[in-house]
Amino acid sequence: MTTVHPILIFAGIAAAVLTTSCGQQDAGQAPAAAAPATSQVVSAPPRSASAVGARVFFITPGDGDTVPNPVRIEFGLDGMSVVAAGVSEAHSGHHHLLVDAELPDLSLPVPADVNHIHFGDGSSSTELTLAPGPHTLRLLLADHLHIPHDPPVVSEPITITVE
Repeated sequence: MTTVHPILIFAGIAAAVLTTSCGQQDAGQAPAAAAPATSQVVSAPPRSASAVGARVFFITPGDGDTVPNPVRIEFGLDGMSVVAAGVSEAHSGHHHLLVDAELPDLSLPVPADVNHIHFGDGSSSTELTLAPGPHTLRLLLADHLHIPHDPPVVSEPITITVE
């Protein structure tokens, strides 16, 4: 009679779980970049064209404002349309709010984390609780795949102070 050691059973189950879960990702999250298995050149996804003269900006707060929590933020957009993520229409996209962050790689989908907030539902305003003190905010419009347009539609950064 052959006896299977409990450690081998555990190792087999762990390997199966890891193999299965590695192919899954959270909804709304950009896929993680994987290193190429060979020396193949991996090209960036195509970028959607922005409309000539399109601009994104903050309606409120204004640059230099001191504001209470929660911070009410309203986004403005001229020359393009706001649509939900996943909707592929020419000269359209959805907002991304960058909080205390530099611009991400514009050839890839915008990251989704506490510094890169997605508004894939097509909304143009939010209330956000921030730590007291100074913060830098910037808006970035991206297409149906969360990829910034070409050329990018990005606001000037503003600095606010939260009470």
